[in-house]
Amino acid sequence: TIRKAIPDDLGILLDFEQGLINVERPMDPTIQEGEISYYDIGAFIVAEDAVVIVAEFEGKIVASGYARIKDDRHYLKHDKQGYLGFMFVIEEHRGKGLNKLIIEELVKWCRDRAIYEIRLDVYEENIQAIKAYEKAGFKKHMITMRLDAKEQ
Repeated sequence: TIRKAIPDDLGILLDFEQGLINVERPMDPTIQEGEISYYDIGAFIVAEDAVVIVAEFEGKIVASGYARIKDDRHYLKHDKQGYLGFMFVIEEHRGKGLNKLIIEELVKWCRDRAIYEIRLDVYEENIQAIKAYEKAGFKKHMITMRLDAKEQ
């Protein structure tokens, strides 16, 4: 079942957020150690300009994602974008197409609000996620580069 998250889902979604951080931390040397938070998931659940979608299997939440509407740069052809994030599938349910189902629902939510520019960020090392996003129709667009000047 694919559905909108409700406030009662917050506990498991906060666990998912820590799982996502644990997956991404080895790919990003700039993430702080210890418990951190990327998102205000509780606020996204009740916001009008955001939606959190979950996938359930046998009554248990096994995957998540969110979309939020963001203002975009003034020089682009569009004023706003739908930004996707918090894409997480518990390990035993990966590879079953749940991420694609969630993305489809998030894109539909954006389209229903006349938002047609959809973006997300993914670590270059996260090959599995990149393949999943490409299967969902996303194309690589821009590369973010960084330099740690302390190490020079």
